[in-house]
Amino acid sequence: MSPTSLEGQVIGKYRVLEALGRGGMAQVYRAYHPQLDRHVALKVLRSDLVEDQEFLARFQREARAVAALRHHNIVQVFDFDAQDDVYYMVMELLEGDSLRARLNKYRVAGQRMPLPEILRILQDVLHGLGYAHSQGLIHRDIKPANIMLTSRDEAVLTDFGIAQIVGGAQYTASGALMGTLSYMAPEQGLRGQCDQRSDLYSLGIVLYEMLTGYTPFDADTPLAILMKHLNDPLPLPRQIDPALPEALEQIVIKVLAKEPADRYQNAEELSDALEQITPESLPGGPRKVIPAPTGFDSQAVFSGTSRQKLSDRRFSREDTDPDLARSLQPAALQTLTGRPLNTANAVLGGLGAALVINLAASMAATLTGLNVYHFGWAFEIFLLSGLLALIMWSVQKHWLLIPIIIVFGNAAILAYCAITGRWGDWAFLWLLDVLIIGAAIVLPIRLKQAHVDTRAVARTGGALFAALSVLLAAITCILSLLAALSR
Repeated sequence: MSPTSLEGQVIGKYRVLEALGRGGMAQVYRAYHPQLDRHVALKVLRSDLVEDQEFLARFQREARAVAALRHHNIVQVFDFDAQDDVYYMVMELLEGDSLRARLNKYRVAGQRMPLPEILRILQDVLHGLGYAHSQGLIHRDIKPANIMLTSRDEAVLTDFGIAQIVGGAQYTASGALMGTLSYMAPEQGLRGQCDQRSDLYSLGIVLYEMLTGYTPFDADTPLAILMKHLNDPLPLPRQIDPALPEALEQIVIKVLAKEPADRYQNAEELSDALEQITPESLPGGPRKVIPAPTGFDSQAVFSGTSRQKLSDRRFSREDTDPDLARSLQPAALQTLTGRPLNTANAVLGGLGAALVINLAASMAATLTGLNVYHFGWAFEIFLLSGLLALIMWSVQKHWLLIPIIIVFGNAAILAYCAITGRWGDWAFLWLLDVLIIGAAIVLPIRLKQAHVDTRAVARTGGALFAALSVLLAAITCILSLLAALSR
């Protein structure tokens, strides 16, 4: 059953009335419970994801985790169930606008949000976020679309759909970056690692947008946006609006630090810093939109009907993209970590590298009259480890790390003995060989027990071991020449 056809149908105890919106993994409807005479928000998992056990586990976890939260600044979850392969979650229906919609209204009117309103919204979000963090829940997708402004003028945090339970099982699509890139912390985009400081960074981007009308980092490709989060200095908010209070700018600078250790460490710290700025000291009315200075490479983000009124703006995707990791990777990086190497090409590549280095060694021996192979024969073992690494890259079996590490480690020991002629050192080097064999066996087992993506480990590790093996084979040849010259 497709979520797009649910209007007018009865799901469990709820009659579906109308679609309200959709995100990266679910669609939200307004629904009615006749026995309780209550309107609710019905969040339905996308039908094309129902067969995906990882997405289903994440959806189920969202219901359990958020349903356990009781805070007026976090959306309340009432129920979770399934009917005819339709998996749904029932939440309180919040009457009002999202922060995204509120910002759009100001933009269309040529205005920016008043500073006192910004402080009030931020404090509400921080209260809810701090409570969620204290319960071990990381949101991972803080953005204006996930902050609701109710009819009571309260800010409520919604959509923990990709939240991570601290210390719990990791239910993330293999290789997928979960979140919205314009608001994503550098460590989340680069390594997929999140904690409460990552949520604060995302909220800092929201603060920056409310203050200036722009998100600070923008580019033509997702990878370029991520690189700006990682490397580019933060464009100062007062560069756009010199009238902004310096204290607010200092808060923005700290919360958007590249390194998590340099940020506010929890929601309470950021809330305390904001409390030092009294609303009475700020101008209360809407502020005019100020065009970004020349060379300021950022964007205003619009959505909904407001897009139709602003034809000259570029827009970032508002929904979470479950396939974001693939779009982030350039072709070379996709080859390393996304697409496996063809097995035939792996074997041909390994044999080709062996041929090239052997030809170079033979030419060097011919030109110098020195027996390169007498001292440098161990480079052939490096080439064998490189061939095994390329095969691991292609078949994506991390267990091949066992022979690769053993062959690679022994190649290093034998190269040392052959080049220096100190074969007597084997009397103690064999102990190192025992450690190499032990590490080779333990490492793949530990990786499997840690539930990491072993296929990605095999692809990336294979590529790196192959490159390192070829490099050390070449170095061994050069050192063997030097050894022959010195004798």
